[in-house]
Amino acid sequence: MTTSPAAEAARRRTFAIISHPDAGKTTLTENLLLAGGAIRAAGQVRARGENRRTRSDWMKIERERGISVSASVMTFDHDGLMFNLLDTPGHEDFSEDTYRTLTAADAAVMVLDAAKGIEPQTLKLFEVCRLRDIPIVTFINKMDREAQDPFELLDEIASKLALDPSPLYWPAGSGGRFKGMLDLRADQFIPFAKRTGGAGDDEGHPPHLAFRGNAIVSYLDPDEQEELSDNAELAQGGLKAFDVQSFLEGHMTPVFFGSALRHFGVDELLAGLGAYAPAPKPVAVVKGGEPTHVAPGDREVSGFIFKIQANMDPNHRDRIAFLKLTSGAFERGMKLKVQNTGRQLSVNAPIMFFASDRELAEQAFAGDVIGIPNHGVLRVGDSLSESGTLRFAGLPNFAPEILQRVRVKDPLKAKHLKKALEGLAEEGVTQLFRPMIGADFIVGAVGQLQFEVMADRLANEYQLEVIFEPSPYAEARWIAGDKADLEDFQAKHRPQMATDIDDQPVFLAKTAWETGYVAERYPKVAFTRSKERA
Repeated sequence: MTTSPAAEAARRRTFAIISHPDAGKTTLTENLLLAGGAIRAAGQVRARGENRRTRSDWMKIERERGISVSASVMTFDHDGLMFNLLDTPGHEDFSEDTYRTLTAADAAVMVLDAAKGIEPQTLKLFEVCRLRDIPIVTFINKMDREAQDPFELLDEIASKLALDPSPLYWPAGSGGRFKGMLDLRADQFIPFAKRTGGAGDDEGHPPHLAFRGNAIVSYLDPDEQEELSDNAELAQGGLKAFDVQSFLEGHMTPVFFGSALRHFGVDELLAGLGAYAPAPKPVAVVKGGEPTHVAPGDREVSGFIFKIQANMDPNHRDRIAFLKLTSGAFERGMKLKVQNTGRQLSVNAPIMFFASDRELAEQAFAGDVIGIPNHGVLRVGDSLSESGTLRFAGLPNFAPEILQRVRVKDPLKAKHLKKALEGLAEEGVTQLFRPMIGADFIVGAVGQLQFEVMADRLANEYQLEVIFEPSPYAEARWIAGDKADLEDFQAKHRPQMATDIDDQPVFLAKTAWETGYVAERYPKVAFTRSKERA
């Protein structure tokens, strides 16, 4: 091999797509894959029959409901660059899976509905990106429908997100009046074609043309030309010019407009990601108790597990750990050590992902995401390296908002239920608490949809019919402190004590008031809403 790990890492672009549900994230994902030459036709989320099978939504429940509930990874080569696209769940009930996925992203594409602007879930996900200093590219989608005034949308980005929006294109109208957009840097007009979807319909859009040339009259009448010219001038005069450094530091967002469903503006977005999104950066680690960094070009292969997914292939009861590589040149058959257990793994069948499709990865570099098949050896948050001495920051678990009891309809399958629940908890689908008194499991989730997904997966993947029942508990808190203080507290509150999947002690409170009351009475015990995995 002639290229160095540093050179290979420099051509990686690993990005996540974030949005409020229904802003068009999955449709944009499909069309980015189409623009990148990775698929021949984009699956439509709301289409019928076979067309409905989008590449990124591969679970049965995702295909039936037209929503994303699991993060997926798609890798494709385009224009000399290697793109790793991390598709995150749009539904707020799966915010924890999204948070973990964002730890593996070097940039994010924020998708906004042109009619609705910034919605609550977009705001939450943006805060996560800000915590991690992830640069954000904005794609204002659905311009072919009635939309808010573009200036109002950009004002909202500036006021709600404290980001400087810098449009690289400017739309000509919206909805029925949407004619295309102007490339503000090249002064070229990009016409929008209203496609009918019929058998003889040309799927492409007309070629770009000079905005000041004669051919523009085929697409814009003189009034529309003047309006677009005035608005573009106003935008360029009143908004900051795009500055790559400001974008990389998280102060500015380049803004693209388009319609993902009509594959308009998607090529421009992909070109923008290639040109401006950052390559993998040095990552903070602890080595021998001392904080340091690993750089993408370092010789030692290292990375961290940010997701576990079971049963992507139901025929093989598989269990795949998603490893984000942070340094070195990985080769198939390599041995890697798990930092917290010291176990050594021979990675003989690493996988490159294409949603649920996969192929063997012979080589991979910093920025890439590979799958490692394993049977419970790897956990979310594990740090892997050749020496086994590097420890990356652990990934957080957050306290669930809903706690329910779960039992299986057939009592003879109770053992199978335990194994299945532990598997789903390790994936992060839900959280599992085992009460110290009583046989029922307590399952915790952020929202109701997680329980529906869980029931669906237990039925389809494990052939278990389960019943969820209300539990007497409203809150779960991890507890920490000196051994004597913890033992004293647990002895006095045994009926409300449980352990999580990592055998960490958890206090189950009947009300939020009780949590506060108990915390006041036991000042030497810490009650926390989150804990670091691994």
